[in-house]
Amino acid sequence: MEHYYIALLVFLGLLAVFDLFVGVSNDAVNFLNSALGCRIASFKTTMFVASIGVMLGATFSSGMMEIARSGVFNPQMFTFNEIMVIFFAVMVTDIILLDTFNSLGLPTSTTVSIVFELLGSALAAAAFTLMADGKSLVEVAEYINSSRSLTIISGILISVAVAFVAGTVVQYIARLIFTFNFEKMYRRVGGVYAGLAITAIFYFLVMKGAKGASFMRPEWIDFMNQNTFSIVATLFVVLSIVFQLLILFANVNIFKIIILAGTFALAFAFAGNDLVNFVGVPLAALDSYNEWIASGAAAETFTMEGLLKPTVANTFLLLLAGLVMVLTLWFSKKAQIVIQTSINLSSSNSGEHEQFGSSLPGRMIVRASMGAGRFINQFIPLGVRKGIDSRFEPKKLVHGETPLPFDYVRASINLVVSAVLIASATSLKLPLSTTYVTFMVAMGSSFADGAWDRETAVYRISGVLTVISGWFITALCASTMAAVVCWLTLWGEGIAALIFAVGSTFLLVRSNLKTKLDTVNMRADLDTRYDAQKMKELVAERTEVNFEKTVGVFSDLVTHFLADQEGELRRIKTDSNALFDKMSADRGLYYRMANSSFKPTVKDFDARYCYYRISTNLREVGRSLQSLTKLATEHVANRHRIYQGELKNELQGLAAYLQQISTGVDGKLDIRNVMQHADEAAQRIDALQAELLRRIPDDKLSVRGCELYLNFLVFAREFINRCSIVAVLQGQLDEIVKRA
Repeated sequence: MEHYYIALLVFLGLLAVFDLFVGVSNDAVNFLNSALGCRIASFKTTMFVASIGVMLGATFSSGMMEIARSGVFNPQMFTFNEIMVIFFAVMVTDIILLDTFNSLGLPTSTTVSIVFELLGSALAAAAFTLMADGKSLVEVAEYINSSRSLTIISGILISVAVAFVAGTVVQYIARLIFTFNFEKMYRRVGGVYAGLAITAIFYFLVMKGAKGASFMRPEWIDFMNQNTFSIVATLFVVLSIVFQLLILFANVNIFKIIILAGTFALAFAFAGNDLVNFVGVPLAALDSYNEWIASGAAAETFTMEGLLKPTVANTFLLLLAGLVMVLTLWFSKKAQIVIQTSINLSSSNSGEHEQFGSSLPGRMIVRASMGAGRFINQFIPLGVRKGIDSRFEPKKLVHGETPLPFDYVRASINLVVSAVLIASATSLKLPLSTTYVTFMVAMGSSFADGAWDRETAVYRISGVLTVISGWFITALCASTMAAVVCWLTLWGEGIAALIFAVGSTFLLVRSNLKTKLDTVNMRADLDTRYDAQKMKELVAERTEVNFEKTVGVFSDLVTHFLADQEGELRRIKTDSNALFDKMSADRGLYYRMANSSFKPTVKDFDARYCYYRISTNLREVGRSLQSLTKLATEHVANRHRIYQGELKNELQGLAAYLQQISTGVDGKLDIRNVMQHADEAAQRIDALQAELLRRIPDDKLSVRGCELYLNFLVFAREFINRCSIVAVLQGQLDEIVKRA
């Protein structure tokens, strides 16, 4: 049997490495959002600072390892065999669950995952034992550390509200002080602001978090506890003076220091609080194995009271885990999906395609909030309202300037507030969800900053509700899946463990090594030279691809609609949705260009704006096609009558005609050729519309059928007009590129 447990240990060790990769892809990117979103430093600089924070923070996580050992269940109630199966089930479930969320591009909580996986597997093991012994399942409560579990779960839930409120209040105050045109106030109080931020980071990160460090000596901790006020006050005064002098006489951008320090602090706090989620279980399994070997007792009878003892994790192992986390930060492409999700939801600009659609709860919350706002405004003097509104008036951009997702003030607030909250929880040995905190702080700060205007609020709130619901779904899925894996492994023993091990490994390999991700490469965006020539190349490439797909989808739509083929229409509907999403992403590049390290000229700005107009027109064609495919699919699904006779022939002829005028003399699709036939095409569409009106009484056409036919004509007209505009804009772009 010893070989069986050694094999489990080795497998748990390998899963720990994968778990670090999967978990960091999901979580660690949260501390990159603010620095990358405001473009305060280069990508490499931001990543380097975050990497140092992760490495050092890993050594402060020792105290958190008790969560995996005895924070959720009472280890003395379980035998060594049951404990190993519990840990095995937790790791298998964690890998599969988090990888699924990552693939969907949704940030979720590794803390929620690990806590509920431990809870579910422990309950399953306890129930299995009680049933095997013929005892009542009522006794299962004795196996769970109820008080500690409730503290952890309630802390996670409360953190949602605390983080949002803290982010909102602090950001509101900061914006009142600095405004969006913060340069004037920055020179007056920037030093004090920076001193306060750095002091807060030092206090909560180092002085409060020192207890959990694997290398800290008791006398060092005692010294800091006895001289806390003196250290903090001296640090604040000295830093404030130094930073203010740097602002006034050296013209140093203190926000860069604050944001990079905040990035370091949040990375530090993340590693200190969340490392237990990734390696806590394998380390607890290793300690359990060592105690069992030392006892010489049978695995089925040796109980695990030893896990109740306080322990200090091996610093070398913690640093090794930190190294894996750093490598994941640099090389995980899945991480980029989650970065984009969080930046989109907290972005100040509303021009980019919203990642989430609207929802009924989102619309209800927005409507209620607007009503509450109007009610409160009745009691605020007009002069006061105008004064406050003036502090929140967005900064006007110069011609061609690309807006950043958020500015330096909000980026610094996001980082500092998140780091402070997480570090505070770590000092209390409370596993707080870093995703909960960073995400909700970002939402709170964006809310206070006015990023949730009437154009975007419903989408932002719907996105927040979607992500939060994902977290709660995580809890349910994690506990249920872990319970099933644990029960089946206890029942099937080595064979079941082998099946789960092979199955989880296969899923990991397939997901991380075989799957190609069609996503935004943020690092590429940062390093790309988006000049006028690049804009011309992008327009040529993307216009041709999108144009070709649009013509092809419309042609297929007409063919399968007239053939009354619902299954094919649903496939075409999916294709049209994907095409629209791609066109929206292409348009969204205009906003992501702000993150590029390249400094554009006026010529480059003009070319970028031309790209924006071209991609906008193409997207509107995609939107029209998307709407048409939806209507046509519903028409067939509802078993309405399909066009016959002349109407059928005319619709087929229209599709063939659009295909014809879209093809140049060389046989390739050419958008300029559409412009040359624009007048002729418009006359043909007008004739078809007039013919439809003439046929209504003769062919006894329904209103529904007429409306759909008119929508086909509307799309054709939209296609011709938008393509003509794009052709003109392409000519303007060519002239811009030629400009000296």
